[in-house]
Amino acid sequence: MVRAPNCIDLSVRVSGLFMQNPTMLASGILGMSADTLRMVAESGAGAVVTKSVGLKPSSGYPNPTVIQVECGFLNAVGLPNPGVHKFAEEIKALRNLGVPIIVSVFGFSPEEYAKVARIAVESGASAIELNLSCPHVSGTGAEIGQDPKMIKQVVGAVKRSVEKPVFAKLTPNTTNIAEIAEAAISAGADAITAINTVRAMAIDVETHRPILANRIGGLSGPAIKPIALRCVYEIYEAVNAPIIGCGGITCWRDAVEFMLAGASAVQIGSAIAIEGFSIFKSICTGLAEYLARKGFRSVGEIIGLAHKK
Repeated sequence: MVRAPNCIDLSVRVSGLFMQNPTMLASGILGMSADTLRMVAESGAGAVVTKSVGLKPSSGYPNPTVIQVECGFLNAVGLPNPGVHKFAEEIKALRNLGVPIIVSVFGFSPEEYAKVARIAVESGASAIELNLSCPHVSGTGAEIGQDPKMIKQVVGAVKRSVEKPVFAKLTPNTTNIAEIAEAAISAGADAITAINTVRAMAIDVETHRPILANRIGGLSGPAIKPIALRCVYEIYEAVNAPIIGCGGITCWRDAVEFMLAGASAVQIGSAIAIEGFSIFKSICTGLAEYLARKGFRSVGEIIGLAHKK
């Protein structure tokens, strides 16, 4: 447990989910086994989000699938997963985890999303995060998440299938993310996660070929923080719903920026590769010290402050 100085309250509620602090493990990072998810929770995360799971097993793309670039990471892993029926055993093994377990799901139709979500909830998921934003798999992810009509169909189908909170994870690869967020909320989404990775690529100048096997991947890390921050800011002005900020958060200052922009909680991904599991506690410690220094008593007092006139 992270202890806050001077009785600062770091706890938050996101669509009914109680979290002892506002940090989450982002989807796509260390999220495919009960053991690693438990390690993250024990390291201080307020909630964990699994890697995206679908109806059927998939091996994803061939290597190379992840590379480090000057400003972060590029990945095109192709949504590898064991399938929700097998992954259900990992979810069941986490029933006593002590923090919310948010299962990220994807599908190739609204019905498929709904079926995967239903199995995940029956296995013990605290909430569902809809992957409407993966930029490098055809037929799902961003291809669905760029179309407001498809978003409404997917969100509506999942909401009819489960009684747990449903979060819509949105893509930045769109001309109007506020419109996309409005579509998700109007269809019943309980919260918005923003953002997923930005479409990008790298080329090897010696071989003259794209480095990733899939050629195009998703950029994560510090380079996308200003984009993610802008998206959270715009979504906050467009919808009345909790927002979970994600994208390039590496320290407490980044977390504070996202909260000032309107995020109720933040997800940590690429920073784990650099800082290790200690990133969760260091962000919480810095956040608590910031709140105390500024005279605030709780996280809730700073959410959306950047919008005040």
